[in-house]
Amino acid sequence: MILSDLHATEAFAARLAALARPGDALLLSGPLGAGKSALARAFLRALAGDAGLEVPSPSYTLVQSYPLPGGGQAHHFDLYRLDGPADLRELGWEEATADIVVVEWPERLGGLTPRGALHIALNPIDEDSREAAIAGWEDRL
Repeated sequence: MILSDLHATEAFAARLAALARPGDALLLSGPLGAGKSALARAFLRALAGDAGLEVPSPSYTLVQSYPLPGGGQAHHFDLYRLDGPADLRELGWEEATADIVVVEWPERLGGLTPRGALHIALNPIDEDSREAAIAGWEDRL
């Protein structure tokens, strides 16, 4: 799928958010600058029903959590600075997977990669557009 600009990315994220349910994982991979954070931000805003929700990159905090309308939470993990899955336990990974998780740099999950996750690999085409390769959620997409 081609995401031609930020608006297209936001629309795609909103469609995904409408399909998401507790226990889901959205795994975002791609090089630096591929648009992972923009997609995560739009997805979380759509989930929360708040277009103005402040969604900072968790590059330094490693995880940010957001309450969702009707209960539950979504957790945004940025694993770029982690060496591997052993570091996830102290971040509350196991508890978070009962809710909705969005993970940037999912390659660092190793054996903790959730089954049934939606995998989205983003690759920049130019400054504004991205190619998104999507796998998973076959029963919903």
